[in-house]
Amino acid sequence: MFRLLLFVCVLLVPGIGAAQSILVLGDSLSAAYGMPVEQGWVALMRQRIEQQSANVEVVNASISGETTQGGITRLPALLAQHKPDILILELGANDGLRGTPLPVIRQNLSHLITLGQEAGAQVLLLGIRLPPNYGPRYSDGFYSIFAELSESQQVARVPFLMDGVALERALMQNDGLHPNSEAQPRLLENVWRQLDILLQELRAPAAQALTEAG
Repeated sequence: MFRLLLFVCVLLVPGIGAAQSILVLGDSLSAAYGMPVEQGWVALMRQRIEQQSANVEVVNASISGETTQGGITRLPALLAQHKPDILILELGANDGLRGTPLPVIRQNLSHLITLGQEAGAQVLLLGIRLPPNYGPRYSDGFYSIFAELSESQQVARVPFLMDGVALERALMQNDGLHPNSEAQPRLLENVWRQLDILLQELRAPAAQALTEAG
């Protein structure tokens, strides 16, 4: 009887028996620009999850040069195809580098968050900073968008994906904009603090069901 009950739990409880999914929607910072894709932080994240024996699929839909508007165009189909439990949004840098008006960037990021939430995904927003030559008014306003959206739309946030990397020349490629392969483990650690919380929340109902079944 116990085995039958446990089998029913495996079939019916989210996170048991069926693979969960993480979808990463980003630009070159998440697409392993300038290096083999297996060295990028998303690939390292996949490896860490596999080492934990977690039944989680990681889909990296990041494209170098991607903008928030491009993300809006692609995200609905990605959500329908992969049905992610967690959506990691790493977009906005290319908008900022092109001087896109801040209200447009904010509106687009907000729309991306809403699309993810309406599809049933927990959203993790990765904050980005711009180089100082864009001026404090634009750069500070750009950076504040991520904190504002995290609060207003109740989503988890990594304050700055490139924390501990952006100002370290040894961790940057020659263009001064993209982290090199040595920086990728640090990027993963910056993301993992918040991602691990979301992963634990996903596992909690399954663990509780098994406890109650026992």
